[in-house]
Amino acid sequence: MSRLEQQTFDRKITRRDLIKVFGASAVAATGIFGASNKAFAQSAAHVVILGGGVGGSTFAKYLRFADPDVKITIIEQYPEYITCLRSNDVLVGMHTLDELTFNLDTIRSKYNVNVIIDKVVGADFDKKTVRTQKGETVSYDKLVVSPGIDFVYDNIEGFNEQVADTTHPHAYKAGPQTLKLKQQLENLPQGGTAIVAPPQNPFRCPPGPYERISFFAEYLKKHNPTGKVIVLDPKDRFTKDIPFKKAWERLYGYRSDNSLIEWISGSDGGQVTRLDPKTNQVQAMVEDFQADLINIIPNQRAGKLAQMLDLADESGWCPINRHTFESMRHDEVYVLGDSTIADAMPKSGYAANSQAKVCAKAVADTLKGESPGRAIYSNVCYSLAGQNYGVSIAAIYEVRDGLIQPKGDSAGVSEITDKPAQPILEAVYQKNWHREFVKDVFS
Repeated sequence: MSRLEQQTFDRKITRRDLIKVFGASAVAATGIFGASNKAFAQSAAHVVILGGGVGGSTFAKYLRFADPDVKITIIEQYPEYITCLRSNDVLVGMHTLDELTFNLDTIRSKYNVNVIIDKVVGADFDKKTVRTQKGETVSYDKLVVSPGIDFVYDNIEGFNEQVADTTHPHAYKAGPQTLKLKQQLENLPQGGTAIVAPPQNPFRCPPGPYERISFFAEYLKKHNPTGKVIVLDPKDRFTKDIPFKKAWERLYGYRSDNSLIEWISGSDGGQVTRLDPKTNQVQAMVEDFQADLINIIPNQRAGKLAQMLDLADESGWCPINRHTFESMRHDEVYVLGDSTIADAMPKSGYAANSQAKVCAKAVADTLKGESPGRAIYSNVCYSLAGQNYGVSIAAIYEVRDGLIQPKGDSAGVSEITDKPAQPILEAVYQKNWHREFVKDVFS
């Protein structure tokens, strides 16, 4: 973790901190402590970023830290961005979507970034241009793409995008489906059954489905104690499964006769193969299930923009240079975040944030004719198994033997102890972590 990155996560960055790291002239030129009217030289390199979410916004901000003279443009389809981080909270009233909604106003004004709200419809990698739906052609010297994920429906008969948008929301992209799923949970009849079907690996936010399962169970415990959550999982293990299951035992009677959660693993026939949206029945590998609420989270692949721009390979994900996140398919193009093949790094907001910082430094070095330094990445993820019960996972990553792998013994999950304060404190840390994280990205 770089000095600046450590400062960012541990406390507020002051002007003095930045001057120590970058020098007074660089800090003054960025306009970070007050919008600057700096005009960029005609010869200035132009870096264009497609996507203004976690990866794209972080990259723009930290590229400005690294190079006060480069011209930066973000092209983003939507004027507002809803973080998927903490969107499970909305299902049980801990957050509202408005509280998770951000825009690029601060990135534009504070860091001298040009923002275009438009949809990208194509690119010419030979001419180094990007085309938008409104007819604009934007030239670049370096192109950075942060395209998020796309959903794959073809492995479950009867489940498709239309069904997800109408009767059976997956709610794995925060927005209208989140509110629809919240309403379905609240309308679950007394003694009713909810089914949650997580996706196959790899997918965005690996602990996300299991946090959602926990919140469903907590909601039932409070409002519908004879209800039940059945988990139909294609996998036999999942991220943070040991602390999650311990939390389920403590909070929801998991593995007891009165458990609010029944988890059926892939080897026990948990993989869903068919949905009948009219009868609310699902077919799994071993048996059929009837439920009052069915929440299928689809399998995933690189975002539609990555697919359109030929950045993904036959796996559906984007191969990258592990040291810089430059695309392995097109020169001078970089890909960030969930769409990438990042080996042991999870597809998480924190991972995208870390990748963006390394990539920003690599792009700045390359534009100056310098060789990028050694890449070190990090990931920290806090989840809630209940509103006051937190579990976490963290790791530092390095490139070793051609792959991104945990560095030494840095990887670990929440220790299971008999100390009642530990999960409570982790829940507190989670809330503070999220607040500071979004500030690092969008402020």
